[in-house]
Amino acid sequence: MSEITMSVDRLENIISVFGSFDENLRLIEAELDVRITDRNSELIFSGDAERVAEAERAVKGLLTLASKGETIDARNVRYVIGLVKNGQDDKVGELLSDVICITAKGKPIKAKTLGQKAYIDAIKKNTVTLGVGPAGTGKTYIAVAAAVEAFRSKSVNRIILTRPAVEAGERLGFLPGDLQSKVDPYLRPLYDALFEMFGAETYNKYLERGNIEVAPLAYMRGRTLDDSFIILDEAQNTSKEQMKMFLTRLGFGSKIVITGDITQIDLPPDKVSGLKDAMRVLEGVNDVAICKLTAQDVVRHVLVQRIIEAYERREGANKPGSSIPSPQRKKK
Repeated sequence: MSEITMSVDRLENIISVFGSFDENLRLIEAELDVRITDRNSELIFSGDAERVAEAERAVKGLLTLASKGETIDARNVRYVIGLVKNGQDDKVGELLSDVICITAKGKPIKAKTLGQKAYIDAIKKNTVTLGVGPAGTGKTYIAVAAAVEAFRSKSVNRIILTRPAVEAGERLGFLPGDLQSKVDPYLRPLYDALFEMFGAETYNKYLERGNIEVAPLAYMRGRTLDDSFIILDEAQNTSKEQMKMFLTRLGFGSKIVITGDITQIDLPPDKVSGLKDAMRVLEGVNDVAICKLTAQDVVRHVLVQRIIEAYERREGANKPGSSIPSPQRKKK
């Protein structure tokens, strides 16, 4: 049994870190199997020596976030504990990066994980950025926020959002309406993000003026897109030919962000994903960045992260050469 005492200068930061009814404190204790006691302006950590040291570092990291005005919730706690376990808790301060964009309701959008920060930095520095990762990592949301900020700062004159209209077990032909009506459900996540950033009234105004365009990928053929911020979402469902066509739409003063999840490809088995192909072809090309987000960057419910990790374990076990023993046959 080991014990460490840590002094705390600002009581309000401790209150923020502990959370309502000490729920964050209980989470730290459960995740690291330690006991934390609050005594006046001191915290006493007791338990296994290694775990006690980790708990102290985790609390220090959370206090750093709280001191900069961050709201501490269960997601923050689990993420900081993960950084501590990986020896990366010295990078907690990097999460306090600049705000990318302010939503219509005044909410600041900024990186919540180190992976997201690297993704944001890549978008700022490069003309073409590929953001690849599982669901819930903020690939599309961050790309739209960066596009809105570029538009507001007049770096670009237009935002163009596009997706391939690939049928994921459903048939477009059976849906009512014209082609635009049929593909609108595929573009809904893009609409939702834009509505949050601009607000419905401003969004509709820019849409009518042509400053915002949301369209299926097929509408991009034959065009040259100048002074635009172009986002291709769900790019794992493009073909090699579609991806090449899209990339060659790039015009002067424009920026492209391509997002996708290569574990959720809805193409026929004989079709190669344009996103997977582009990741191979564009690796090492100047002014092109490839950012790979992981389950650790998931900012949705903690169960989403666990589901993704469970599928990754299953897929790893099914790869040729895996060490999973085959079931033994019973002797007759």
